Amino acid sequence: MAPQTTVPDAALAGLREDLAGEVYVPGDPGYDEARVVFNAMIDRRPAVIAQCATQEDVSNAVLFGRGADLPIAVRGGGHSVAGSALNDGGLVVDLRRMHTVVADPENMTVRVSGGATMSHLDHACQPFHMAVTGGRASTTGVGGFTLGGGSGWLERKFGLACDNLLAVELITAEGKHVHADAEENADLFWALHGGGGNFGVVTSLTLRTHPLPEFGFVMLLFPREAGPEVLHAYRDLLTDAPDEVGGGAIYLNAPPEEFIPDELQGTLLAGALVTYAGTAEAAREFAAPLYALKPAVELLMDIPYVDFQCMLDDPPGMRNYWSAEYLADFPDEALRAFCARSDEMIVPSGMQHVLFPMGGQVARGPADYPLPWRSARWAVHPFGVWEDPADDERAIRWVRDVRADARPWSTGAVYLNFIGSEGGERVVEGFGAGNYARLAGVKAAFDPDNVFRFNHNITPAAA
Repeated sequence: MAPQTTVPDAALAGLREDLAGEVYVPGDPGYDEARVVFNAMIDRRPAVIAQCATQEDVSNAVLFGRGADLPIAVRGGGHSVAGSALNDGGLVVDLRRMHTVVADPENMTVRVSGGATMSHLDHACQPFHMAVTGGRASTTGVGGFTLGGGSGWLERKFGLACDNLLAVELITAEGKHVHADAEENADLFWALHGGGGNFGVVTSLTLRTHPLPEFGFVMLLFPREAGPEVLHAYRDLLTDAPDEVGGGAIYLNAPPEEFIPDELQGTLLAGALVTYAGTAEAAREFAAPLYALKPAVELLMDIPYVDFQCMLDDPPGMRNYWSAEYLADFPDEALRAFCARSDEMIVPSGMQHVLFPMGGQVARGPADYPLPWRSARWAVHPFGVWEDPADDERAIRWVRDVRADARPWSTGAVYLNFIGSEGGERVVEGFGAGNYARLAGVKAAFDPDNVFRFNHNITPAAA
């Protein structure tokens, strides 16, 4: 356990007085609950957790942290697999009380507070049958998701979340409020399209929304042995798919759900998910070549997008380790290697071995943003989720082996929201070397002391 930092009582009293929200320190009722994040492998003990309720609270908290010489982490949804929402012995600026979302159907926009989750966003938009690309779990924070790029089920139709970013309000390392959009602080606005939380604490985002009157999906599950045949068919089907289509090919542990036959529950299955920005019938027609393989399970449904977003949520308290490779192509050799690694998945567990189709509006989006992975045709995403700490070494090794298998076909670029702490070179790969240099300049302008460093960190450019 890291040494515990002690903050003087007088300073804490001042912070409590300054904040409309709540302040927690070790020993306080609620402190241990406040420091729990999505990944159960993360067990850190901040000196102070400032649960901010207003933009002024965020400014006051940042200034307090700097005055007390505390390292500062920022928490939105707490979904970073590396646990970047927490630190040991420092200050956590916790935004979860700031979760207001205001939809504007007349202008097809939505204003999202910095601590809102996908659930908050989707529930605000659903009554107006509009949406923006969201994450693949309802508990993910909108802020970190969007600032990191924002990949989700609707990306091939509506682009990445950050492609729909119109304006941002943030608090800088100096505690100052800054507005950024295409005209005001344009360099900062550019950096916020993939550069993450390196530049300040984002207290609100304004996003463009799109009409989504209908949403449907089909999920087909097969015995694990059919995996290579299913992957072949899925790859060929999705290669030239219409933009309305999303989803993924997947190996997964069959959950104990009513739609899964008893004899398959708890076993490893191969699956094909087709999401559709339209009706389930359209998804079924598109997926006809997959139906020809005679699935053991079919789940076909027209469903409100907000409800679909909750369907694949992982239970809390699980151990997590993920990574990804973004591929220029997915030839038969890569496919065989992908399928072979399913042999090493932990069964039963929450592990998922996923191939995501890229393309569509993702590939057509602004080439200028620091998101070099958007040109990839496929994404391999080993998603390690398990319960027993005794399986840690095995699960982490599996994720790394999947990456190594896919590396020969990788573009070299990677969506940083899909990975943990994999070193500085990997961060540069996430942005691209030229983009990284430009980002370092923006970092130097807005956070020259690298206060916001618990992230996929960008080192400020030298003066």
